[in-house]
Amino acid sequence: MAELGLNKTNKFFMKNFSNLVLIILLVFLVGCNKKPEKKEIIKVSENWESLFNGKDLTGWTPKIKGHAFGDNYNNTFLVEDGVMKVSYKAYDSFNNAFGHIFYKNPYSNYRFRMVYRFTGEQILGGRPWALRNSGIMIHCEDPKNMGINQNFPVSIEVQLLGGNGLDKRSTGNLCTPGTHVKYNDSLVTEHIIQSSSRTYHGEQWVNVEIEVRNDSIIKHFINGKEVLQYTKPHIGGKVDYNMEFWKSKENQPLKSGYISLQSESHPVEFKKIEILELH
Repeated sequence: MAELGLNKTNKFFMKNFSNLVLIILLVFLVGCNKKPEKKEIIKVSENWESLFNGKDLTGWTPKIKGHAFGDNYNNTFLVEDGVMKVSYKAYDSFNNAFGHIFYKNPYSNYRFRMVYRFTGEQILGGRPWALRNSGIMIHCEDPKNMGINQNFPVSIEVQLLGGNGLDKRSTGNLCTPGTHVKYNDSLVTEHIIQSSSRTYHGEQWVNVEIEVRNDSIIKHFINGKEVLQYTKPHIGGKVDYNMEFWKSKENQPLKSGYISLQSESHPVEFKKIEILELH
């Protein structure tokens, strides 16, 4: 009789254990087939501000060597077909008339972007190194304080170069008129640091963007790809004007400044000039 009771108990246990395993398996299968809930992706809009209206030079003021701030000598900077142009149509010879056109407001933390291209031929009298050469100057000194015969503002230059049709020639390089930076954690006093960009020959449009974080880090992007970054921009090195003043400012961090675009003897065009302030 005891053996019979034990067999009944075992059969009851095995039957209920089998049911339990089946329930667990069903729950597992249902769970595997259940589609995960879609998470809502919130897109953060970026409020880029246009710095160029495509109609005229509103907000921009030229400073050309040999001429007062505000004198657009020989109509060097003009607007045609929605594009800001560096033009030498009214020049007989360049005669070292290095120029810059400054936007009205200084900035500190921001992203800046635009599209550029080189066109035509270099004006007679331009330096060989200035062939298909321009730049975006950031953290510039106040242009109102520049000397009449000053070549370049004390600044950080994002150098823009076009290919000559033959040689490798990167763009988005760094030049340092009156400044120094740290590159790969080391102080660099050379005037030029080359980027890793490819060469852009001909008259093709190229996208350039700069990310500026006060005096901490600066990054250069060409056609969406980061090509150079460096840190700690500060005053230092050779200047061609007001030398004693700048010597007294040596090693002072560059935390902010004006933005300007260059005219260096080769026709160049700029469009879609925009800024996004960072906080």
